[in-house]
Amino acid sequence: MFENLSDRLGKTLKNISGRGRLTEDNIKETLREVRMALLEADVALPVIREFVAKVKEQAVGTDVSKSLTPGQVFVKIVQKELELAMGGINETLDLKATPPAIVLMAGLQGAGKTTSVAKLAKFLTDREKKKVLVVSADVYRPAAIKQLETLATEINVGFFPSDIKQKPIDIATAAIDHAKKHFFDVVIVDTAGRLHVDESMMDEIKDLHAAINPVETLFTVDAMTGQDAANTAKAFNDALPLTGIILTKTDGDARGGAALSIRHITGKPIKFMGVGEKIEALEPFHPDRIASRILGMGDVLSLVEEIEQKIDRKQAEKLAKKVKSGKGFSLEDFRDQLVQMKNMGGMMGMMDKLPGMGNMANKVKDQMDDKLTGRMEAIINSMTPGERDRPDIIKGSRKRRIAAGSGTQIQDVNKLLKQFAQMQKMMKKMSGKGGMKKMMRGMQGMMPPGGMGGGGMFGR
Repeated sequence: MFENLSDRLGKTLKNISGRGRLTEDNIKETLREVRMALLEADVALPVIREFVAKVKEQAVGTDVSKSLTPGQVFVKIVQKELELAMGGINETLDLKATPPAIVLMAGLQGAGKTTSVAKLAKFLTDREKKKVLVVSADVYRPAAIKQLETLATEINVGFFPSDIKQKPIDIATAAIDHAKKHFFDVVIVDTAGRLHVDESMMDEIKDLHAAINPVETLFTVDAMTGQDAANTAKAFNDALPLTGIILTKTDGDARGGAALSIRHITGKPIKFMGVGEKIEALEPFHPDRIASRILGMGDVLSLVEEIEQKIDRKQAEKLAKKVKSGKGFSLEDFRDQLVQMKNMGGMMGMMDKLPGMGNMANKVKDQMDDKLTGRMEAIINSMTPGERDRPDIIKGSRKRRIAAGSGTQIQDVNKLLKQFAQMQKMMKKMSGKGGMKKMMRGMQGMMPPGGMGGGGMFGR
Protein backbone atom coordinates (compact mmCIF):
# COMPACT_ATOMS: atom_id res chain seq x y z
CA MET A 1 0.00 0.00 0.00
CA PHE A 2 1.01 3.65 -0.57
CA GLU A 3 3.74 2.81 -3.16
CA ASN A 4 2.67 5.65 -5.48
CA LEU A 5 2.23 8.20 -2.69
CA SER A 6 5.49 7.17 -1.04
CA ASP A 7 7.39 7.50 -4.31
CA ARG A 8 5.93 10.92 -5.14
CA LEU A 9 6.34 12.37 -1.64
CA GLY A 10 9.89 10.99 -1.40
CA LYS A 11 10.94 12.96 -4.49
CA THR A 12 8.99 16.07 -3.45
CA LEU A 13 10.28 16.39 0.11
CA LYS A 14 13.91 16.15 -0.99
CA ASN A 15 13.54 19.35 -2.98
CA ILE A 16 13.01 21.83 -0.13
CA SER A 17 15.89 24.26 0.08
CA GLY A 18 16.40 27.35 2.16
CA ARG A 19 18.25 28.46 5.22
CA GLY A 20 17.44 28.65 8.86
CA ARG A 21 13.67 28.94 8.54
CA LEU A 22 10.72 27.50 6.59
CA THR A 23 8.85 30.29 4.80
CA GLU A 24 5.77 30.46 2.62
CA ASP A 25 8.03 30.94 -0.40
CA ASN A 26 10.36 27.98 0.14
CA ILE A 27 7.52 25.52 0.86
CA LYS A 28 4.99 26.80 -1.72
CA GLU A 29 6.10 24.49 -4.54
CA THR A 30 6.47 21.52 -2.18
CA LEU A 31 2.97 22.00 -0.79
CA ARG A 32 1.62 22.03 -4.36
CA GLU A 33 3.44 18.74 -5.01
CA VAL A 34 2.09 17.25 -1.75
CA ARG A 35 -1.44 18.25 -2.86
CA MET A 36 -0.91 16.58 -6.24
CA ALA A 37 0.50 13.44 -4.59
CA LEU A 38 -2.59 13.14 -2.35
CA LEU A 39 -4.95 13.71 -5.31
CA GLU A 40 -3.19 10.94 -7.24
CA ALA A 41 -3.53 8.69 -4.18
CA ASP A 42 -7.34 9.18 -4.43
CA VAL A 43 -7.61 10.96 -1.09
CA ALA A 44 -10.92 12.84 -0.63
CA LEU A 45 -10.74 16.57 -1.44
CA PRO A 46 -11.90 17.88 2.00
CA VAL A 47 -9.17 15.74 3.58
CA ILE A 48 -6.50 17.12 1.21
CA ARG A 49 -7.55 20.74 1.86
CA GLU A 50 -7.42 20.32 5.63
CA PHE A 51 -4.16 18.34 5.52
CA VAL A 52 -2.32 20.89 3.36
CA ALA A 53 -3.66 23.81 5.45
CA LYS A 54 -2.44 22.18 8.67
CA VAL A 55 1.00 21.37 7.24
CA LYS A 56 1.35 24.97 6.01
CA GLU A 57 0.23 26.39 9.38
CA GLN A 58 2.75 24.18 11.25
CA ALA A 59 5.60 24.80 8.82
CA VAL A 60 5.59 28.54 8.09
CA GLY A 61 7.95 30.34 10.44
CA THR A 62 9.44 27.17 11.92
CA ASP A 63 13.11 27.60 12.76
CA VAL A 64 15.45 24.96 11.37
CA SER A 65 18.00 23.75 13.92
CA LYS A 66 21.62 23.38 12.84
CA SER A 67 21.44 19.59 13.02
CA LEU A 68 18.57 19.38 10.49
CA THR A 69 17.92 20.53 6.93
CA PRO A 70 14.71 22.40 5.96
CA GLY A 71 13.63 19.23 4.14
CA GLN A 72 14.02 17.10 7.29
CA VAL A 73 12.01 19.58 9.38
CA PHE A 74 9.26 19.62 6.76
CA VAL A 75 9.21 15.78 6.64
CA LYS A 76 8.71 15.71 10.43
CA ILE A 77 5.72 18.05 10.10
CA VAL A 78 4.22 16.04 7.23
CA GLN A 79 4.72 12.80 9.18
CA LYS A 80 2.93 14.18 12.26
CA GLU A 81 -0.01 15.42 10.16
CA LEU A 82 -0.26 12.08 8.32
CA GLU A 83 -0.47 10.33 11.70
CA LEU A 84 -3.20 12.70 12.91
CA ALA A 85 -5.15 12.35 9.63
CA MET A 86 -5.27 8.58 10.19
CA GLY A 87 -6.23 8.80 13.85
CA GLY A 88 -2.98 9.41 15.72
CA ILE A 89 -2.86 6.17 17.70
CA ASN A 90 -3.86 2.53 17.30
CA GLU A 91 -7.29 1.98 18.83
CA THR A 92 -7.75 -1.59 20.02
CA LEU A 93 -11.00 -3.53 20.37
CA ASP A 94 -12.82 -2.86 23.62
CA LEU A 95 -13.80 -6.34 24.80
CA LYS A 96 -14.17 -5.56 28.51
CA ALA A 97 -17.89 -6.47 28.59
CA THR A 98 -19.25 -9.40 30.60
CA PRO A 99 -18.49 -12.46 28.44
CA PRO A 100 -19.32 -13.06 25.75
CA ALA A 101 -18.27 -9.73 24.20
CA ILE A 102 -20.27 -9.38 20.97
CA VAL A 103 -18.64 -8.08 17.78
CA LEU A 104 -20.93 -7.26 14.83
CA MET A 105 -19.37 -7.20 11.35
CA ALA A 106 -20.95 -5.12 8.58
CA GLY A 107 -19.92 -4.32 5.01
CA LEU A 108 -20.71 -4.54 1.32
CA GLN A 109 -20.57 -7.77 -0.66
CA GLY A 110 -17.11 -8.48 -2.03
CA ALA A 111 -15.26 -6.38 0.58
CA GLY A 112 -13.84 -9.48 2.26
CA LYS A 113 -16.16 -9.38 5.29
CA THR A 114 -16.51 -13.13 5.93
CA THR A 115 -12.76 -13.68 5.51
CA SER A 116 -12.18 -10.76 7.92
CA VAL A 117 -14.43 -12.48 10.50
CA ALA A 118 -12.15 -15.53 10.37
CA LYS A 119 -8.97 -13.41 10.39
CA LEU A 120 -10.20 -11.49 13.43
CA ALA A 121 -11.17 -14.74 15.18
CA LYS A 122 -7.66 -16.08 14.58
CA PHE A 123 -6.08 -12.82 15.75
CA LEU A 124 -8.09 -12.85 19.00
CA THR A 125 -7.36 -16.55 19.58
CA ASP A 126 -3.61 -16.31 18.94
CA ARG A 127 -2.73 -12.87 20.27
CA GLU A 128 -5.37 -12.22 22.92
CA LYS A 129 -5.85 -15.85 24.00
CA LYS A 130 -9.64 -15.53 23.70
CA LYS A 131 -12.12 -18.38 23.18
CA VAL A 132 -14.02 -17.25 20.06
CA LEU A 133 -17.32 -18.33 18.50
CA VAL A 134 -18.24 -17.23 14.96
CA VAL A 135 -21.73 -17.25 13.45
CA SER A 136 -23.17 -16.20 10.08
CA ALA A 137 -26.44 -14.26 10.01
CA ASP A 138 -26.25 -13.96 6.20
CA VAL A 139 -29.48 -15.73 5.30
CA TYR A 140 -29.29 -14.65 1.65
CA ARG A 141 -26.14 -16.51 0.67
CA PRO A 142 -25.88 -20.16 1.75
CA ALA A 143 -22.30 -20.08 0.39
CA ALA A 144 -21.37 -17.42 3.00
CA ILE A 145 -22.49 -19.72 5.84
CA LYS A 146 -20.53 -22.62 4.35
CA GLN A 147 -17.47 -20.42 3.77
CA LEU A 148 -17.44 -19.30 7.43
CA GLU A 149 -17.82 -22.90 8.62
CA THR A 150 -14.85 -23.99 6.46
CA LEU A 151 -12.68 -21.13 7.72
CA ALA A 152 -13.65 -21.74 11.36
CA THR A 153 -12.63 -25.41 11.02
CA GLU A 154 -9.33 -24.37 9.42
CA ILE A 155 -8.39 -22.02 12.29
CA ASN A 156 -9.93 -24.21 14.98
CA VAL A 157 -12.44 -21.74 16.48
CA GLY A 158 -16.06 -22.37 17.48
CA PHE A 159 -18.70 -22.22 14.74
CA PHE A 160 -22.43 -21.87 15.44
CA PRO A 161 -24.52 -23.40 12.61
CA SER A 162 -27.26 -21.34 10.94
CA ASP A 163 -29.76 -21.80 8.15
CA ILE A 164 -31.18 -19.56 5.41
CA LYS A 165 -34.74 -20.31 6.67
CA GLN A 166 -33.98 -18.57 9.99
CA LYS A 167 -34.19 -14.86 10.81
CA PRO A 168 -30.87 -13.04 11.44
CA ILE A 169 -31.94 -11.91 14.93
CA ASP A 170 -32.92 -15.48 15.90
CA ILE A 171 -29.56 -16.81 14.64
CA ALA A 172 -27.53 -14.21 16.56
CA THR A 173 -29.43 -14.53 19.84
CA ALA A 174 -29.21 -18.36 19.73
CA ALA A 175 -25.44 -18.11 19.11
CA ILE A 176 -25.00 -15.69 22.04
CA ASP A 177 -27.03 -18.01 24.30
CA HIS A 178 -24.82 -20.95 23.22
CA ALA A 179 -21.69 -18.86 23.89
CA LYS A 180 -22.85 -18.04 27.45
CA LYS A 181 -23.51 -21.71 28.24
CA HIS A 182 -20.13 -22.82 26.83
CA PHE A 183 -17.99 -20.00 28.27
CA PHE A 184 -16.89 -18.30 25.06
CA ASP A 185 -15.13 -14.93 25.53
CA VAL A 186 -16.12 -13.41 22.19
CA VAL A 187 -18.90 -13.94 19.62
CA ILE A 188 -18.31 -12.51 16.13
CA VAL A 189 -21.52 -12.12 14.12
CA ASP A 190 -21.17 -11.99 10.32
CA THR A 191 -24.00 -10.14 8.56
CA ALA A 192 -25.37 -10.05 5.02
CA GLY A 193 -23.44 -7.97 2.49
CA ARG A 194 -25.07 -6.18 -0.42
CA LEU A 195 -23.70 -4.90 -3.71
CA HIS A 196 -24.64 -1.34 -2.71
CA VAL A 197 -26.02 0.54 0.28
CA ASP A 198 -29.80 0.03 0.31
CA GLU A 199 -32.56 0.89 2.76
CA SER A 200 -33.85 -2.63 3.50
CA MET A 201 -30.30 -3.79 4.26
CA MET A 202 -29.77 -0.88 6.64
CA ASP A 203 -33.09 -1.51 8.41
CA GLU A 204 -32.25 -5.19 8.87
CA ILE A 205 -28.80 -4.51 10.34
CA LYS A 206 -30.19 -1.72 12.58
CA ASP A 207 -32.74 -4.17 14.03
CA LEU A 208 -30.04 -6.80 14.53
CA HIS A 209 -27.79 -4.25 16.25
CA ALA A 210 -30.58 -3.18 18.60
CA ALA A 211 -31.40 -6.82 19.46
CA ILE A 212 -27.85 -7.98 20.33
CA ASN A 213 -26.25 -4.69 21.50
CA PRO A 214 -22.66 -5.43 20.41
CA VAL A 215 -19.62 -3.90 22.18
CA GLU A 216 -17.91 -3.46 18.79
CA THR A 217 -19.56 -2.75 15.44
CA LEU A 218 -16.89 -3.03 12.75
CA PHE A 219 -17.28 -2.04 9.12
CA THR A 220 -15.15 -3.90 6.57
CA VAL A 221 -14.29 -1.92 3.48
CA ASP A 222 -12.14 -2.58 0.42
CA ALA A 223 -9.08 -0.27 0.36
CA MET A 224 -8.90 -0.54 -3.43
CA THR A 225 -12.09 1.51 -3.81
CA GLY A 226 -10.17 4.61 -2.62
CA GLN A 227 -12.20 7.57 -1.38
CA ASP A 228 -15.41 5.66 -2.27
CA ALA A 229 -14.48 3.41 0.67
CA ALA A 230 -14.68 6.42 2.97
CA ASN A 231 -18.05 7.52 1.53
CA THR A 232 -19.51 3.99 1.92
CA ALA A 233 -18.22 3.85 5.50
CA LYS A 234 -19.92 7.21 6.17
CA ALA A 235 -23.27 5.90 4.86
CA PHE A 236 -23.03 2.95 7.25
CA ASN A 237 -21.87 5.18 10.10
CA ASP A 238 -24.92 7.42 9.63
CA ALA A 239 -27.17 4.37 10.08
CA LEU A 240 -25.17 2.38 12.64
CA PRO A 241 -23.05 3.42 15.62
CA LEU A 242 -19.80 2.05 14.16
CA THR A 243 -16.88 1.66 16.58
CA GLY A 244 -14.20 1.03 13.97
CA ILE A 245 -13.15 0.03 10.46
CA ILE A 246 -11.32 -2.98 9.03
CA LEU A 247 -9.57 -1.94 5.82
CA THR A 248 -9.24 -5.00 3.57
CA LYS A 249 -7.07 -5.75 0.51
CA THR A 250 -4.45 -3.14 1.44
CA ASP A 251 -1.77 -5.34 -0.17
CA GLY A 252 -3.41 -4.73 -3.57
CA ASP A 253 -3.85 -0.98 -3.07
CA ALA A 254 -0.91 1.10 -4.31
CA ARG A 255 -2.61 4.44 -3.64
CA GLY A 256 -3.75 4.50 0.00
CA GLY A 257 -6.57 7.06 -0.44
CA ALA A 258 -8.99 5.09 1.75
CA ALA A 259 -6.64 4.93 4.74
CA LEU A 260 -6.08 8.68 4.60
CA SER A 261 -9.76 9.61 4.07
CA ILE A 262 -11.77 7.30 6.35
CA ARG A 263 -10.96 8.83 9.74
CA HIS A 264 -11.70 12.38 8.54
CA ILE A 265 -14.97 11.46 6.80
CA THR A 266 -16.43 9.05 9.39
CA GLY A 267 -14.69 10.16 12.58
CA LYS A 268 -14.15 6.45 13.28
CA PRO A 269 -10.77 4.73 13.67
CA ILE A 270 -9.31 2.10 11.37
CA LYS A 271 -8.63 -0.70 13.85
CA PHE A 272 -7.23 -3.38 11.53
CA MET A 273 -6.01 -3.81 7.99
CA GLY A 274 -6.00 -6.95 5.85
CA VAL A 275 -2.54 -7.37 4.33
CA GLY A 276 -2.93 -10.51 2.22
CA GLU A 277 -5.09 -13.53 1.45
CA LYS A 278 -3.73 -15.76 4.22
CA ILE A 279 -5.84 -16.19 7.34
CA GLU A 280 -3.00 -14.70 9.47
CA ALA A 281 -2.82 -11.60 7.26
CA LEU A 282 -4.53 -9.13 9.60
CA GLU A 283 -2.56 -6.37 11.35
CA PRO A 284 -3.59 -3.77 13.92
CA PHE A 285 -3.62 -0.35 12.23
CA HIS A 286 -0.93 1.93 13.73
CA PRO A 287 -1.14 5.44 12.16
CA ASP A 288 2.40 6.34 13.30
CA ARG A 289 3.89 3.23 11.67
CA ILE A 290 1.85 3.73 8.48
CA ALA A 291 2.96 7.39 8.25
CA SER A 292 6.55 6.22 8.63
CA ARG A 293 6.03 3.68 5.83
CA ILE A 294 4.50 6.32 3.52
CA LEU A 295 7.59 8.50 3.95
CA GLY A 296 9.95 5.60 3.20
CA MET A 297 11.15 5.26 6.80
CA GLY A 298 10.01 1.67 7.15
CA ASP A 299 8.05 0.00 9.92
CA VAL A 300 10.57 -1.93 11.98
CA LEU A 301 8.23 -2.32 14.98
CA SER A 302 5.65 -4.23 12.93
CA LEU A 303 8.43 -6.36 11.42
CA VAL A 304 9.77 -7.27 14.89
CA GLU A 305 6.24 -8.16 16.09
CA GLU A 306 5.73 -10.29 12.99
CA ILE A 307 9.01 -12.14 13.56
CA GLU A 308 8.01 -12.83 17.17
CA GLN A 309 4.60 -14.14 16.09
CA LYS A 310 5.55 -16.17 13.05
CA ILE A 311 9.10 -17.46 13.40
CA ASP A 312 9.35 -20.97 14.77
CA ARG A 313 11.77 -20.35 17.67
CA LYS A 314 12.59 -24.02 18.25
CA GLN A 315 13.43 -24.49 14.58
CA ALA A 316 15.57 -21.33 14.55
CA GLU A 317 17.49 -22.44 17.67
CA LYS A 318 17.99 -25.92 16.23
CA LEU A 319 19.44 -24.44 13.01
CA ALA A 320 21.70 -22.05 14.98
CA LYS A 321 23.09 -24.95 17.04
CA LYS A 322 23.59 -27.06 13.93
CA VAL A 323 25.49 -24.29 12.14
CA LYS A 324 27.58 -23.53 15.24
CA SER A 325 28.56 -27.16 15.67
CA GLY A 326 29.92 -27.13 12.11
CA LYS A 327 27.40 -29.71 10.82
CA GLY A 328 26.67 -27.47 7.87
CA PHE A 329 23.61 -26.01 6.23
CA SER A 330 21.60 -28.32 3.97
CA LEU A 331 19.07 -27.67 1.20
CA GLU A 332 16.43 -28.89 3.67
CA ASP A 333 17.43 -26.01 6.00
CA PHE A 334 17.40 -23.60 3.05
CA ARG A 335 13.83 -24.67 2.19
CA ASP A 336 12.75 -24.20 5.84
CA GLN A 337 14.08 -20.63 5.71
CA LEU A 338 12.10 -19.96 2.52
CA VAL A 339 8.91 -21.26 4.18
CA GLN A 340 9.49 -19.06 7.26
CA MET A 341 9.98 -16.04 5.00
CA LYS A 342 6.76 -16.89 3.12
CA ASN A 343 4.88 -17.05 6.44
CA MET A 344 6.00 -13.51 7.14
CA GLY A 345 4.48 -12.14 3.95
CA GLY A 346 7.41 -12.98 1.69
CA MET A 347 10.47 -10.97 0.69
CA MET A 348 8.44 -8.03 -0.65
CA GLY A 349 6.34 -7.79 2.53
CA MET A 350 9.49 -7.70 4.64
CA MET A 351 11.30 -5.19 2.41
CA ASP A 352 8.32 -2.82 2.58
CA LYS A 353 8.82 -2.56 6.35
CA LEU A 354 12.56 -1.90 6.25
CA PRO A 355 13.72 1.75 6.38
CA GLY A 356 14.64 3.14 2.97
CA MET A 357 13.57 -0.03 1.17
CA GLY A 358 10.15 1.10 -0.12
CA ASN A 359 11.48 2.29 -3.46
CA MET A 360 14.07 -0.49 -3.54
CA ALA A 361 11.25 -3.02 -3.21
CA ASN A 362 9.73 -1.70 -6.43
CA LYS A 363 13.06 -1.88 -8.27
CA VAL A 364 13.73 -5.49 -7.35
CA LYS A 365 10.19 -6.82 -7.76
CA ASP A 366 11.18 -8.60 -10.96
CA GLN A 367 14.23 -10.26 -9.43
CA MET A 368 12.88 -11.07 -5.96
CA ASP A 369 9.22 -11.62 -6.67
CA ASP A 370 7.63 -13.88 -4.04
CA LYS A 371 6.58 -16.28 -6.82
CA LEU A 372 10.28 -17.00 -7.20
CA THR A 373 10.47 -18.10 -3.58
CA GLY A 374 7.70 -20.60 -4.36
CA ARG A 375 9.64 -21.77 -7.41
CA MET A 376 12.79 -22.30 -5.33
CA GLU A 377 10.76 -24.27 -2.79
CA ALA A 378 9.27 -26.43 -5.59
CA ILE A 379 12.78 -27.23 -6.91
CA ILE A 380 13.99 -28.37 -3.48
CA ASN A 381 10.79 -30.42 -2.98
CA SER A 382 11.54 -32.25 -6.26
CA MET A 383 14.87 -33.52 -4.90
CA THR A 384 15.39 -36.78 -3.02
CA PRO A 385 16.46 -36.58 0.67
CA GLY A 386 19.96 -37.67 -0.43
CA GLU A 387 20.18 -34.84 -2.98
CA ARG A 388 19.06 -32.29 -0.42
CA ASP A 389 21.74 -33.50 1.95
CA ARG A 390 24.52 -33.72 -0.68
CA PRO A 391 23.80 -31.26 -3.51
CA ASP A 392 27.21 -32.00 -5.10
CA ILE A 393 25.72 -35.25 -6.52
CA ILE A 394 23.16 -33.26 -8.56
CA LYS A 395 24.47 -33.53 -12.13
CA GLY A 396 22.95 -33.66 -15.66
CA SER A 397 20.22 -36.33 -15.49
CA ARG A 398 19.29 -35.46 -11.90
CA LYS A 399 18.96 -31.78 -12.86
CA ARG A 400 16.66 -32.71 -15.75
CA ARG A 401 14.47 -34.82 -13.44
CA ILE A 402 14.31 -32.07 -10.75
CA ALA A 403 13.46 -29.39 -13.34
CA ALA A 404 10.70 -31.56 -14.85
CA GLY A 405 9.31 -32.42 -11.40
CA SER A 406 9.15 -28.77 -10.31
CA GLY A 407 7.92 -27.34 -13.62
CA THR A 408 11.07 -25.22 -14.04
CA GLN A 409 14.09 -25.04 -16.38
CA ILE A 410 17.55 -26.59 -15.83
CA GLN A 411 19.04 -23.08 -15.58
CA ASP A 412 16.65 -22.40 -12.67
CA VAL A 413 18.01 -25.46 -10.86
CA ASN A 414 21.56 -24.24 -11.56
CA LYS A 415 20.78 -20.80 -10.17
CA LEU A 416 19.24 -22.25 -7.03
CA LEU A 417 22.31 -24.45 -6.43
CA LYS A 418 24.59 -21.45 -6.94
CA GLN A 419 22.61 -19.32 -4.50
CA PHE A 420 22.57 -22.18 -1.99
CA ALA A 421 26.36 -22.55 -2.26
CA GLN A 422 26.72 -18.83 -1.43
CA MET A 423 24.35 -19.23 1.54
CA GLN A 424 26.36 -22.23 2.75
CA LYS A 425 29.59 -20.21 2.66
CA MET A 426 27.91 -17.44 4.63
CA MET A 427 26.72 -19.90 7.28
CA LYS A 428 30.26 -21.33 7.59
CA LYS A 429 31.60 -17.83 8.21
CA MET A 430 28.96 -17.30 10.87
CA SER A 431 30.00 -20.41 12.80
CA GLY A 432 33.63 -19.24 13.08
CA LYS A 433 35.28 -16.44 15.04
CA GLY A 434 33.91 -12.94 14.34
CA GLY A 435 31.05 -14.67 12.53
CA MET A 436 28.60 -11.77 12.25
CA LYS A 437 31.09 -9.36 10.60
CA LYS A 438 32.08 -12.01 8.12
CA MET A 439 28.41 -12.76 7.44
CA MET A 440 27.65 -9.11 6.66
CA ARG A 441 30.48 -9.09 4.12
CA GLY A 442 29.13 -12.35 2.71
CA MET A 443 25.67 -10.81 2.37
CA GLN A 444 26.99 -8.60 -0.43
CA GLY A 445 27.79 -11.74 -2.38
CA MET A 446 24.14 -12.82 -2.04
CA MET A 447 22.96 -9.76 -3.97
CA PRO A 448 22.16 -10.16 -7.66
CA PRO A 449 25.12 -9.31 -9.98
CA GLY A 450 25.63 -5.54 -10.22
CA GLY A 451 23.96 -4.94 -6.86
CA MET A 452 20.20 -4.86 -6.42
CA GLY A 453 19.52 -3.66 -9.92
CA GLY A 454 20.22 -6.50 -12.30
CA GLY A 455 20.33 -10.23 -13.01
CA GLY A 456 19.39 -11.87 -9.76
CA MET A 457 17.86 -15.16 -8.82
CA PHE A 458 15.71 -16.39 -11.69
CA GLY A 459 15.81 -12.91 -13.27
CA ARG A 460 14.29 -13.23 -16.71
